[in-house]
Amino acid sequence: MKRETLFLKIVLFLMALPVIAVCIFVEPPLSQFVGELLPEWAFLQYVFLIALYGTAVAYFIALYQSMKLLSYIDRNIAFSERSVKALKNIKYCALTIAGLYLLCLPIILYMAQVDDAPGLGGLGMVITFGALVIAVFAAVLQKLLENAIEIKSENDLTV
Repeated sequence: MKRETLFLKIVLFLMALPVIAVCIFVEPPLSQFVGELLPEWAFLQYVFLIALYGTAVAYFIALYQSMKLLSYIDRNIAFSERSVKALKNIKYCALTIAGLYLLCLPIILYMAQVDDAPGLGGLGMVITFGALVIAVFAAVLQKLLENAIEIKSENDLTV
């Protein structure tokens, strides 16, 4: 394992720990609060819980794809179709996270209004737009990598 990517792999591991803690300790009481908040629409607590766990799954898939991308860099195969596929998967995971939070945004905003916590609504929007920024960035990197692979293959054929 190269030292250059070791730090990044440790950072990816450390990025996973708070999300695991949130999944265990925050999401169940939060969805129960949604059920108490909207007793006539109690089924929304399960929809909310499934959406939050869905975003966590997409986040972990994106972290795994990032880990794979770092391992490709370690093995000097960064300019390959595997890297393009990993970036494409990261883009789809980010779009999934943005979509699920966009679906849950009305519930989050209602919770913020009732609980008088305006930061909660802002947090939902920041996560949504942050995921969209990551998706756009991954799409740009994917396109650049595809172009670099194409140029590399043309140069290999020329020589």
